[in-house]
Amino acid sequence: MDSADTAVRGRALDDTTAMNSEPRQPYDAPALPADAEGSGIEEFGYRQELKRTLKFSDLMVYGLIFMVPIAPFAIFGSVFQASGGMVAMAYIVGMLAMMCTANSYAQMVQAFPMSGSVYTYVGRGITRILGFVAGWMILLDYILIPALLYLAAAIAMNGMVPAVPLWAWLVAFVLLNTLINYLGIEFTARVNKIMLVLELVVLAIFLVIGFVAVANGQGSFSLDAFFNPHTFSWSLIFGAVSIAVLSFLGFDGISTLAEENAGTTKSLGRSMIAALLLVGVLFVVQTWVASMLVHDPAGLVANGDPNGTAFYDAAQNAGGAFLFILTAAATAVAWGFANALVAQAATSRLLFAMARDRQLPAFLSRVHPKRGVPVNATFVVAAISLVLGLYLVTQPNGLTEISTLVNFGALTAFSLLNIAVVWWFVIRQKSRRWFVHLVLPVLGLVILVAVIINANIAAQILGVLWLVVGLILAFVLLKAGRMKDPSMAASPIDEKEVR
Repeated sequence: MDSADTAVRGRALDDTTAMNSEPRQPYDAPALPADAEGSGIEEFGYRQELKRTLKFSDLMVYGLIFMVPIAPFAIFGSVFQASGGMVAMAYIVGMLAMMCTANSYAQMVQAFPMSGSVYTYVGRGITRILGFVAGWMILLDYILIPALLYLAAAIAMNGMVPAVPLWAWLVAFVLLNTLINYLGIEFTARVNKIMLVLELVVLAIFLVIGFVAVANGQGSFSLDAFFNPHTFSWSLIFGAVSIAVLSFLGFDGISTLAEENAGTTKSLGRSMIAALLLVGVLFVVQTWVASMLVHDPAGLVANGDPNGTAFYDAAQNAGGAFLFILTAAATAVAWGFANALVAQAATSRLLFAMARDRQLPAFLSRVHPKRGVPVNATFVVAAISLVLGLYLVTQPNGLTEISTLVNFGALTAFSLLNIAVVWWFVIRQKSRRWFVHLVLPVLGLVILVAVIINANIAAQILGVLWLVVGLILAFVLLKAGRMKDPSMAASPIDEKEVR
């Protein structure tokens, strides 16, 4: 491999020492399964440094935890108001868009089984420049989400234990999650399974009590959450989806673990789709039940949910103060601990992949020699979350401000991903699998664009500003010779170099 070819493929194998402050001691990864043909990353010019230990169940649990099975608890009132009460319909449309996008992830991860999410797939599927833009836009989601989660959890805990200040709760959540992520992905996976069980138990308790309450007349049985002809309009629904989609963000985080997947590339895609489908059903059912328990639906639509307690109030209508406290506490733990834990892990993997390709500072690509985790990237994500979170604590509408930016970045990146699938498979590879390589990506793109157009104006303005900054950085990197097209076939790698 000559130096020019090496530059084309991102980080040169013989440039490892120059790129980092100390030589790498890569983890000796176990062999891939016999049926995992094409799953290795060496053919793309990279060393296997992260630990391949995650099974299908680990990946699926990771995605479920990242999305949070009880995520609608926290934003139920906002989605209810924005959708004119058709909260379940908003989640169904959101799930449809995300399922189409999950198909695109599943297709691209088979072609390029590497960390980096949309940054890798768009960069290799179309061009490096668009890949950087996609990675830059998803960073708006990935970097801000941990801070958003920590802040939301701190607010919830402060409401229950006001003697402990907001900043103290936020610092505690950041330190705890950073420690667990540092200990390695296997430990994180074990913690994920415990948290998932606890969340599902709380959800089951709410659903049972909620259904019984509706049957006993404490709520009003209705299907208006799915469709209300008196308030329906597509612009209304897409506007609500722009909020509801926050609950789905996280399924894509599974793709950042591609280099830690012990199974085949197909199992990675399947775990993504399975997690998304399961959590989507849970979202629809819980929001439907909660909508039937809202004491004053018309008032919620007209006045909104300024305190963010609409779901907990509905739970109280069904099960009293006990259910109010249970659902509120579960939201705090799920968002501030479980969800933020995996969000921090996913963000660190994205920074690792972009740094490995010289799109970000090289020190972010350092992998811990024993634990097999991108250690510097993990600590940087923690520091950003801490600083940003402490700043937002001082702002009266901090949670609202940060949440308006998160969805715009993710939806823009997802749109580019769907385009990449069509470009790579249909145009460049001449694929004739029309349904998975053309129909689904185009359908997903159309829905996502409609959601972006109907999103909050402030989110559109700030999101476009972030996009402009990304385009400027991409131009600078291009002029510096660090934007070579990586989508061409990789040259053979010398076996001694790989080892």
